Amino acid sequence: MTQAKAHYSRILVKLSGEALMGNGDYGIDPAVIRRIAGELQDITQMNVQIAVVIGGGNIFRGAGLARAGMDRVAADHMGMLATVMNALAMQDALESLGVHARVMSAIRINEVCEDYIRRRAMRHLEKGRVAIFAAGTGNPFFTTDTAAALRAIEINAEVLLKATKVNGVYSEDPLRNPAAVRYPRLTFDKVLTDKLNVMDATAIVMCRDNRLPLRVFNLNNPGDLTRIVRGEDVGTAVTLE
Repeated sequence: MTQAKAHYSRILVKLSGEALMGNGDYGIDPAVIRRIAGELQDITQMNVQIAVVIGGGNIFRGAGLARAGMDRVAADHMGMLATVMNALAMQDALESLGVHARVMSAIRINEVCEDYIRRRAMRHLEKGRVAIFAAGTGNPFFTTDTAAALRAIEINAEVLLKATKVNGVYSEDPLRNPAAVRYPRLTFDKVLTDKLNVMDATAIVMCRDNRLPLRVFNLNNPGDLTRIVRGEDVGTAVTLE
């Protein structure tokens, strides 16, 4: 059991659907989702309340098909269903480790998960359950990044932890330009002004206006999520000033 003292008492972790693919081109890599669940388990043992928002890009990306000609509303609804699939997979991985988890969907799909109700979500967190929020905001034209910011604000999370494939925010894509500069700290206004690829602008504005700190980190570095919760300076911190 993890004995280290946690820096936060309630967090929201934003996972992209692509993060669950591992080295594959599609779907869910069982080894990857088990590793992520294991880190979340370690954090629950630090008495930290955890909420999770998962994207659906490993299964279906609504915006991409909309650009290819599909009706955007229909495409986004399909993307929401993909996030439900990922959320159920994460719930299963957590429960296989003995961690209680609840999937809460922004669209009604009662046969497989609960509806998202803020007060019920807060109660799950207070009882030590991991709350997994699926289906984005339940509305088309909004990303799961925006859903993560919205849910984090609603549940009074102390920080929004955005998992990516690189260890923070860079001036350019470091996978394409090795000379790209990593920022250890940023303000929300600089992210917006410089159009840095952190989260979509709506999510950034919501975090800024509600004074919700954001930290961007590399999910592929095992243990980084736990280190952040312990208060270590990992990745890039995005704050008001």
